[in-house]
Amino acid sequence: MSGTSNRLSDAALAALGAALGRELAACGRLLATAESCSGGWIAKAMTDTPGSSAWFAGGVVCYSDAVKQRVLGVSAETLAACGAVSEPTVEEMARGALDVCGADVAVAVSGIAGPDGGTPGKPVGTVCFGWAWRVAGGIRTRVMTGHLGGDRDTVRRETVAAALAGVRQLLENPDAAGS
Repeated sequence: MSGTSNRLSDAALAALGAALGRELAACGRLLATAESCSGGWIAKAMTDTPGSSAWFAGGVVCYSDAVKQRVLGVSAETLAACGAVSEPTVEEMARGALDVCGADVAVAVSGIAGPDGGTPGKPVGTVCFGWAWRVAGGIRTRVMTGHLGGDRDTVRRETVAAALAGVRQLLENPDAAGS
């Protein structure tokens, strides 16, 4: 499998999605995704299990800035000032996914999976993650940037695993998970 560890095989990612799905279903929450560098792979991991409509609302694959703006409501100002691969952008993507999909929880990713596209400030393997979730009185968010190693496939697999892990963390403790 081109250098990818068994931990991140297709079956392992599907198992992570199924486990998260059970947790979402147990607390009655629906997940949405907004994906750039992962190209829908997070949504795939969440829907590999039959019955996933109980925990997965939908997702948006948004490689282009135009789709990020038009579908998810990411502001042109954010994209111009920070770029597509940035914490402010994924925060807006996650908020947009909540609204577009009518979900309770959303995860968004944007990154540089390679092999091209990196810069000294944002090298290949840079991935920004954003999570948004509904709470009484509003929406809370959390963002982070990771620097993942390996080839394109490995970066994308690691992105899926980290995105799902972040959702699990906020389900376990939504009050400590963000601002």
